[in-house]
Amino acid sequence: LAMKFGKEFASQMVPEWQEAYMNYNYLKTLLKQILIFHQRKTRSQEIPKNSRSVMLSKEVSLKRNLTLFRAFSGLTGGYGNSSPRKDKEDDVILVNVMQEADEEQGDDGDQTYQTIFLRSSEEGGDLEHIFFERLDDEFNKVIRFYKSKVEEVVMQAEELSNQMDALIALRIKVINPTAATAGSSFINRTDTGLNPLEVIHEEKQEKRTEVSKGYKMASLDVLNHVKINTPKTPLSTVKNVFKCLKFDIHLNKNEVKVAEEKLEQAFVEFHQKLRFLKNYAFLNQLAFSKIMKKYDKITSRNASYAYMKMVEESYLSQSEEVAKIIDRVEAVFIKHFCNGNRPQGMDTLRPKTKREKHRITFLVGCFFGLSLALMMAIIVSVHARDLLKSAGRTQYMNTIFPLYSMFGFLVLHILMYAGNVYFWARYRVNYSFIFGFKPGTELGFKEVLLLGFGLSVLTLAASMHAVILTAVCPFDIFYRANRFFLLVCLWHCICAPLYAVTLPDFFLADQFTSQVQLLRNLQFYVCYYGWGDFKRRNAETCNNSKVYDVLFIVTAVIPYWIRLLQCIRRWNDGRDSTQALNGLKYFSTIVALVTRTIYSQKGGIAMKVISAFTSGVATIFSTYWDIVMDWGLLTKNSHNPLLRDKLILPSRSIYFIAMVLNVILRLAWMQTVLDFHELPFLHKNALTAIFANLEIIRRGIWNFFRLENEHLNNVGKFRAVKSVPLPFSYEEGYKNL
Repeated sequence: LAMKFGKEFASQMVPEWQEAYMNYNYLKTLLKQILIFHQRKTRSQEIPKNSRSVMLSKEVSLKRNLTLFRAFSGLTGGYGNSSPRKDKEDDVILVNVMQEADEEQGDDGDQTYQTIFLRSSEEGGDLEHIFFERLDDEFNKVIRFYKSKVEEVVMQAEELSNQMDALIALRIKVINPTAATAGSSFINRTDTGLNPLEVIHEEKQEKRTEVSKGYKMASLDVLNHVKINTPKTPLSTVKNVFKCLKFDIHLNKNEVKVAEEKLEQAFVEFHQKLRFLKNYAFLNQLAFSKIMKKYDKITSRNASYAYMKMVEESYLSQSEEVAKIIDRVEAVFIKHFCNGNRPQGMDTLRPKTKREKHRITFLVGCFFGLSLALMMAIIVSVHARDLLKSAGRTQYMNTIFPLYSMFGFLVLHILMYAGNVYFWARYRVNYSFIFGFKPGTELGFKEVLLLGFGLSVLTLAASMHAVILTAVCPFDIFYRANRFFLLVCLWHCICAPLYAVTLPDFFLADQFTSQVQLLRNLQFYVCYYGWGDFKRRNAETCNNSKVYDVLFIVTAVIPYWIRLLQCIRRWNDGRDSTQALNGLKYFSTIVALVTRTIYSQKGGIAMKVISAFTSGVATIFSTYWDIVMDWGLLTKNSHNPLLRDKLILPSRSIYFIAMVLNVILRLAWMQTVLDFHELPFLHKNALTAIFANLEIIRRGIWNFFRLENEHLNNVGKFRAVKSVPLPFSYEEGYKNL
């Protein structure tokens, strides 16, 4: 049962807060040491059967006398008011609550709990003493974290309350400007026809926050002290570049709508944080109860009552701030964002857990089988027509193969991403939070596999144009939320550096840097069908065009150019020198890529030397960045030599294998410099496709460790919910009363 609870306890943790939870497994290890000691002690004290029966009779007699003594004490007022169990517990542990003085705040500070084990003099008592010391450390850690988070959410609740005041005033100003210009600075129900507006006040009584629900009317004076935070769009970026810092803000319904959307998202994220905090308190209380019951069972003592009484009287159990704020948030959200529709509001605040559907597994199997069947049919058709050995071999490899290999690259990338999702979920890397997916819309690995195999079937059995039409389909089918999310990120990449760069944006751009061959095949696809060469199955128009050769270079540079612009934008926003170095890395890759492409087109010893040198520099730069900056490995003075302090995977050798593979696969460019273009049994385009597939595999490996490092950074900062930009900014020093 303990093992079962330990796994359940770990599975219900907030991944980014896992270090703040009670370390159940460590305490269980200490109890195991105590159990081993008691077992050895029992075996060493085995006695002959006759002697054992004599001692048992003496023990029974002693217990009988002790019972009579306690009964007599109860009659005379000695021990009759205390239960035998509690007397025994008092003999085991003594719990002290100490107050730490806080000189900065001028108050008594936080409480610290210390358990004194009263049986340390007994044989093996040192092990139990250590157990209670570590138990106190864990409990004090939990209390400190919980209290700090409660103080944090109380401040956030006050900020959201001020934001709601501004939103309500803005609504009134826009909906009924005539009433807004009336003599009174407050708007009541008669003036606007609106319901009274609910605003929450916080009062401090006896150094304890008391949250009460009250009503007051929204003051339009708030709008004179707030600024509407305009969203960062390409237009605002251009205006900032040209120092046009003054925006002409017109109070209209669009402003209200944008503010409502931002605040609604802020309420959803805040409510999720409150639920995390409530669940954190419950799980830790349950864990302390379980570990103490296990201690009682192993040691045959009754210490759990006294310890759990201390837990129940602590701030962890007695604090009601979180529950009250949850009620407040739900009431305000339902009233002002759902028109009083509670079911709708609760569905938004508490999205249902996504359940695995059996039909997804069935469809994955079906599409996988169809993909294999169609691939075998194509292979049989090629061999039956003897295309690879006939005079039309070159024509086929130059026209048809690039078109199908383009979608092959895409399917392989999707399959690698499915593997990433599987291992992220297995090792509890919170990829949905890192990418910013809406709750319940993230795709599991089976759904990603379904997309990959479905794309394969669509490409092989239908038209390639159908794939593009499916991607931009506006109807709510084929995971529309995910397709829209992907298209938005793609648009941000195209418009770089006009949009603020988020992790999904630069993560997607990094994927394209490993799909250079796909983009080049896409260029050929457009040229092949655009110039009409597909009618005569001839690619001479494209291959013999100088413009096509120039675009061949430009197409390959585009992903790296986008990443360079994103690094410049991130450096401009945060003045982080690391982003400047990262941009320099992509610039070196652009130079290497251009020189290699020119050498492959024109040749020459000088260009060969230049391309080899620039490619070597770019490879060293990129490999170092992959391993040290993106993966966070090769950390100095780490507990895990040549790695980092925190690792998610159970085996350290996997990290070393990944580093070696990354270096080897990074050297795929050498096939260009070494003129390793074609083998007797393999066409040039087929060899190029193999090296392109190796780069996609390298990117899949990079993806896992990149998000693992990002997840561990979130864990170190206890960052479990998204930071949502608020729509209003108050003047400095202004306090909304």
